[in-house]
Amino acid sequence: MNTPQPVVLVVAVALVDPDGRVLMAQRPEGKSMAGLWEFPGGKVESGETPEAALIRELAEELGIAVKEACLAPFTFASHTYDAFHLLMPLYICRRWDGTPMARHHAALKWVRPRDMKDFPMPAADLPLIPMLRDLL
Repeated sequence: MNTPQPVVLVVAVALVDPDGRVLMAQRPEGKSMAGLWEFPGGKVESGETPEAALIRELAEELGIAVKEACLAPFTFASHTYDAFHLLMPLYICRRWDGTPMARHHAALKWVRPRDMKDFPMPAADLPLIPMLRDLL
């Protein structure tokens, strides 16, 4: 029988620019999965809604302001890692205030969904790529 693992709730967003590109963020050195590319976001704190967590994380990580009305739930990832199970709702956002800056990431890059396969990503993010490609 498998030992139960803690479920970690993380929220992420596909920021989509007017050209249909999605913002990818590279995990910095010193963090788990350093160097991999991911969708911006982060852990949902106790008592926080996923939308509130995403608004907070985007302000902290990228220096942008997002309104809850601009966050559209899209899909989710459910993936078992060695030490925990990740549940990650993915939102689509096409409107925000400010210019995204890499405050906590090694780099940021605007990527067409068809080109995301060329970026090494965490295993949980990989199934999201075909869905984004179909949407955009």
